[in-house]
Amino acid sequence: MSGAVSSYATRHLQALFGALGRLVRAPLATLLTLIVIGVALALPAGLGLLVNNLRSASGDLSNALDFTVHFKLGTPVEKVELLAKSARERSGVQSVTVKTADDALQEFKQASGFGDALSALTDNPLPHHLVVRPRPDASGPTEVENLRRYFAAFPEVDLVQLDLDWVRRLHSLLDVLKRFFWVVVSVLGLGVLAVIGNTIRLEIQHRRQEIEVTKLVGGSNAFVRRPFLYTGLFYGLGGALLAGLILLGGMAYLERAIGDLSAQYGGHFSMEGLGGRGLGILLGVGAGLGWFGALVSTGRHLRAIEPRA
Repeated sequence: MSGAVSSYATRHLQALFGALGRLVRAPLATLLTLIVIGVALALPAGLGLLVNNLRSASGDLSNALDFTVHFKLGTPVEKVELLAKSARERSGVQSVTVKTADDALQEFKQASGFGDALSALTDNPLPHHLVVRPRPDASGPTEVENLRRYFAAFPEVDLVQLDLDWVRRLHSLLDVLKRFFWVVVSVLGLGVLAVIGNTIRLEIQHRRQEIEVTKLVGGSNAFVRRPFLYTGLFYGLGGALLAGLILLGGMAYLERAIGDLSAQYGGHFSMEGLGGRGLGILLGVGAGLGWFGALVSTGRHLRAIEPRA
């Protein structure tokens, strides 16, 4: 039993190193094929990263999602504190900050530049208010609207200042990008299969006489197919690694510009890369496409090659 296992492993190792050697002996053709596969894998992976980073940005730029709950004039600050405490216990609320009328007036004096003129006021015309920040995972239009209705239901609340239009636009854009992502994944995935399948087909045609001799001495289709499957696997893995390098370089190029843009909106956003898990998925997808493309191509073309009498 151990001898059969050892023989099986040896045959696979021979096929593996044989396929790798043939790729190394044709560096230009191998490189060109890897570039095509790498670009085809990098495009959907980059789009997926873009969608994920935009979703993260809507949470990281959380102060842009803050909304203000204004109370009616004369509402006791104790009541405001009580409502704030109750609101902090709600799911979907990250923080609730109480701003008293005095705090609001002081901030307005500093921001407006009319501090001396405003000091002449005998009464404070500003109400108490709350600054509510939703949780990043509850920053969608539906969740934010539910929070708005929750605060607006209190009789002490005069106005909930919230602009949902840009939130709706952002999430609609993200949904479009998500659908577009799956379309791109499907189209380019088929492209990768076509490239690998055609490359394997050409390799089969180039080695036709060798395949005929192998079958003539008793080699099975599975034995003949094995090195081609490893070739497809190497193409997929190499293309995925190249796609990872393309994404790494592209994100490094965009990092500073995106950081400057987020700073203009009062946030500090850093792009998230593939990470170990993302790279593993990319390598797995590349290897799977390479293996499957080689499997389809060999299954179709090897049956047509039979030894001549």
